[in-house]
Amino acid sequence: MTTLAFLGGTGDQGRGLARRLALAGHPILLGSRSAERATTAAESVVASLPANPSGGPGSVRGLTNAEAAAEAELVVVAVPYEGHAALLADVAKELAGKIVIDCVNPLGFDERGAFALDVPEGSAAEQAAALLPDSTVVAAFHHVSAVLLLDPEVDSLDTDVLVLGDQREATDQVQALVADIRGMRGVYAGRLRNARQVEALTANLISINRRYKAHAGLRVTDV
Repeated sequence: MTTLAFLGGTGDQGRGLARRLALAGHPILLGSRSAERATTAAESVVASLPANPSGGPGSVRGLTNAEAAAEAELVVVAVPYEGHAALLADVAKELAGKIVIDCVNPLGFDERGAFALDVPEGSAAEQAAALLPDSTVVAAFHHVSAVLLLDPEVDSLDTDVLVLGDQREATDQVQALVADIRGMRGVYAGRLRNARQVEALTANLISINRRYKAHAGLRVTDV
C-alpha cells in the first residue's frame, strides 16, 4: 500500500478522502500548519473507521504539512485556494520527485452563488505544476462530495473522478488509487492544461446541489 499525505488534511475534503483511502488499507498522514490540529483531525478519522473492516484500515497520523510531505510516497493537496500557492512554495523541496494530486477548486461566492476564479497560470493544477517543477502534478478529486466521503452510513460513492496530467504513468497510478475507493472510477480526462474547466465545473455542481438538495457527482458514459 502507498503512504499518502493530505496537505490541508484537517478540512472536510482532506479528511473525507483520507478516511476512504484508510479504509482501503493505505497508511495516511494528515498535514496541517499545526501538528496539534493535524493530530486531532487524525484522531477523528480513526474514530470514524469501522472496528474490523475487511483487511483492516491503514494507520492515520497527524503531522505538519512539511513533515507529511517529506514522509509520504504520494501527496494530495486539499487546501483552500487562497492558501494554495503559499503552501506549495513552502514544501516544494519535500515534494520533489513525487506525484502530487491537486484537487483544489478556485471558487468565489457572492449573493448569486459559486463562480470560478481566474488563475494566472490557467488553473490551480497548472499553478501547482509551475511551483513544483521537480514534482509530477496530476489533477483529480474535484467533484467528490466531502459530506458523502465523511458519512459512515455511505458505503459506496457512485461517481467518476476526472484525472488529468501530462505523464501517462502518473495518471494511471492516480486512476488506480481512485478505484481503491468503493464505487469510484478514475477516468482520464486530458492533459493538465485542461484542468481549468474541470475545476470550474465545481461551481455548477454546487448550484445543482443547492437546487436539488443533493450531493451530485459525475458519471462518464460509454467508457
